[in-house]
Amino acid sequence: MRYLIFTYYAKADGKMDESMAVSSSLKARDIQTASVILDFKKLDVIKAHLNGTTVPKDFHKIVEYYMQHYENIIKRLFAENGYQIEFKTEQTQLDPG
Repeated sequence: MRYLIFTYYAKADGKMDESMAVSSSLKARDIQTASVILDFKKLDVIKAHLNGTTVPKDFHKIVEYYMQHYENIIKRLFAENGYQIEFKTEQTQLDPG
């Protein structure tokens, strides 16, 4: 898989709903309807629009945001596209003193 695709939909009650998909290729429909498209082969942002607002196309910041919700999928996408990335998680160290 190469692409991580997010689509946001407005629900009848005014709230937003999120749909996430991974794909090995992009379809015209994906480009037209998706809100965020990330290319993990080129480490590039294809599209980043949220609520009609264009978001800065900073691949690393966008991945960092989605990492908290889709960590396993993102790690798999990096690995499948030939990238070995070390992820640092915040850990609290206790002083036994």
